[in-house]
Amino acid sequence: MIVVIHAHPYPRRSRAGAALVAAIRDVPGIEIRSLYALYPDFDIDVTAEQAAVERARLLVWLHPFYWYTAPALQKHWFDAVLTGGWAHGTGGAALKGKDCLWVTTTGDTAYRIEGAHGHTFDAFVPVIEQTALYCGMSWLEPFVVHNAHTLDDAGLQAQGTRLRERLVAWLGAQAPRSRA
Repeated sequence: MIVVIHAHPYPRRSRAGAALVAAIRDVPGIEIRSLYALYPDFDIDVTAEQAAVERARLLVWLHPFYWYTAPALQKHWFDAVLTGGWAHGTGGAALKGKDCLWVTTTGDTAYRIEGAHGHTFDAFVPVIEQTALYCGMSWLEPFVVHNAHTLDDAGLQAQGTRLRERLVAWLGAQAPRSRA
């Protein structure tokens, strides 16, 4: 089971997010939870979210890259759902051993030391990665779509196909574990 936590504050304006979600929507065993549709008032149903996460063997955090991290509702989801005693800390083992895949889109490709951001993109990964690791999850190589604002429809569709292939390959690798 794959649970996708999708957090885009303006999904109708996001061609990249829409392309990625459309490409994976019908993957068998996937559940997409669109946080801004579920919780427009930011009042997260923690019990429902924790139940969804418990069903997952792979947790996907899919969102645009906002100010070098996650959008507000994704960050709030981390704070509200990944609680001590449940996701980490004493007795907090609900996520231990689950895989975590970060899927994000950026508006440009200037992630270079000499670029506008002053760092390579890898410098911004540890915040999200450490969230997964602190909860005992296995961190998978992130799936990043750079320059999402200027990719044409064919380029976005290709990225969606690439994400779908990655998730299907992950599911295929799980099949032997399921039979064991």
